[in-house]
Amino acid sequence: MRLHYTDRARRDVELAFVWYEKQRRGLGFEFLNCVEAALQNIGEFPEMYQISYSCFRSCVIRRFPFSIFYTIEDREIVIHSVFDNRQDTKKKP
Repeated sequence: MRLHYTDRARRDVELAFVWYEKQRRGLGFEFLNCVEAALQNIGEFPEMYQISYSCFRSCVIRRFPFSIFYTIEDREIVIHSVFDNRQDTKKKP
């Protein structure tokens, strides 16, 4: 299935990347690698992850305190947010 990213999801990844790179050079790329691995699993097995609320499924990213929130739609998987789990849960998509 094809993956489609919302503007929010893109912004979430960009902000996290910049923040991790400021913490330690190369850490942002490690974050991106973990996000990519999670997205690959989602793309191959989209129904593997449980619906966490409403119609959103979530996948916790390995090594980092983030979850990917997505929906399965007609012929694509829509990535709605790459959510920092340390945030207020009311900010989830």
